[in-house]
Amino acid sequence: MSRRAPKPRRKARKSSFSRFLKTLFLLFVLGFVASVALYAFYPDVSRLKTQGPRKTSFMEYREREWRAQGKKVVVQKQWVPLARISPFLVKAVIIAEDDKFWRHDGFDLEGIQKAIEKDINQGKWKAGGSTISQQLAKNLYLTPSRNPVRKLKEAILTWRIERALTKKRILELYLNVAEWGEGVFGAQAAARRHFGKDAVSLGPGEAARLAAVLPNPRKYAANSDSRYVERRAQLIYNIMVRRGIVIPDYEEMMTLPDTVPGQAPRHDQPGEGDEPFEEGPSPSREDEF
Repeated sequence: MSRRAPKPRRKARKSSFSRFLKTLFLLFVLGFVASVALYAFYPDVSRLKTQGPRKTSFMEYREREWRAQGKKVVVQKQWVPLARISPFLVKAVIIAEDDKFWRHDGFDLEGIQKAIEKDINQGKWKAGGSTISQQLAKNLYLTPSRNPVRKLKEAILTWRIERALTKKRILELYLNVAEWGEGVFGAQAAARRHFGKDAVSLGPGEAARLAAVLPNPRKYAANSDSRYVERRAQLIYNIMVRRGIVIPDYEEMMTLPDTVPGQAPRHDQPGEGDEPFEEGPSPSREDEF
């Protein structure tokens, strides 16, 4: 007795469902490409040449977090020009966060390679090696979500920012929007919160401490007695001494040993022969995935 042939209607249903899945997948891919490609044109990063952001995407993200947790935290920030930020802090942040800042075009390829190799050896995937320009792009327009899509958007924005702004302006923006504690954003608010002084008056030791906590500013406070903060700040301070940014004997002669000397070091040019900042194990930055 021969089997009955499948009903044509059942074949038609399977074919229709297959086309539906293909269409759905195609729409998903197109939507993904469009959402990423949008950042090649929007937002208008050229406005940053003369305008500072009133509030960044990262600040808004934190505000949503606080509301969800029932916290009443107010963003503390105060814009100051680069000339009103201690040169010690500028140097310390570059040493700690992006020692090749003046030489790269937004991406530290060697740093990314080392970070990936480290992740492979440890069996983890964090993809570190973010430059100051990348961190600025994330802070201004994105969130700390840990996914490759966000990193791709960040890369596009970083490329645009590097071509639209000068290095000085990128540094000025970053130092005014970086997170330095729960609700604390920017060098001026950080200096007031942790040391009770203006950003321009920060001494080398204080600057090293502020730079030391940038990877995880809500876990570590710059003015705390944390062993991690002390160890990392000392490493940064030692590099500042070796590069001639800080002269210990001169600092000891000052009435207030941790204030900016009259002849402050320049921060508008890269150092020559800068050695890399090697810190050893440290807490993961939230924007790594």
